[in-house]
Amino acid sequence: MDYLHQFIYGIYPYIALAIFLFGSLARFEREQYTWKSDSSQMLHAGNLRVGNILFHIGVLGLFFGHMVGLLTPVIVWDSLGISHGFKQMIAIVMGGVFGTLCMVGLLILMHRRFTDARISAVTKAGDKVLLLWIFVTLGLGLSTIFESLNHRDGHMMVLLMTWAQHIVTFKGDAASYIVTAPFLFKAHLFMGLSLFVIFPFTRLVHVWSGFASVGYLSRAWQLVRPR
Repeated sequence: MDYLHQFIYGIYPYIALAIFLFGSLARFEREQYTWKSDSSQMLHAGNLRVGNILFHIGVLGLFFGHMVGLLTPVIVWDSLGISHGFKQMIAIVMGGVFGTLCMVGLLILMHRRFTDARISAVTKAGDKVLLLWIFVTLGLGLSTIFESLNHRDGHMMVLLMTWAQHIVTFKGDAASYIVTAPFLFKAHLFMGLSLFVIFPFTRLVHVWSGFASVGYLSRAWQLVRPR
């Protein structure tokens, strides 16, 4: 189990990130016509708008919340006078709010995609697996909220932060910091890391285009000349 733990939480993150980055680059270079979200709005709109809005607001909140919460050095929070316990409660509340929004939106989208005959017929098997994978990952994440209530001192949160920061700074002892972490945290981490693995092979690649669209703010105006 020690070797397995070291592999999953010390080596696997780098494998996942490598597949995520190089897989996305290869997909963009070789299969640009598949680089899309495969919208099914023309087949049936239904609750697509509501589900999309809730899901994407929740996802963006969770993404940036995890980025700031895990990768901001502990010394920064300490210098700002924010205690570990208080930060833990912020993470619980904000994670609960954005996680719930994301889950409600995801359930709406899943119900629409799995129950509408026309949409289900054109949905790839990989996309169905992706939705279920996100559902399980999100469910585990929401479940950790109740586990976090048993660690209100913020100690477990600091261990998770240290693990994430040691991963991104290429320190080999990262896995040792979460040996004692509850199973829910470890399962959520594994499922989340695996999302990076399947990312380049699914419609998730359109996320890159979403971030790249910020470049349109600095582009010159399009000139349309009449005949």
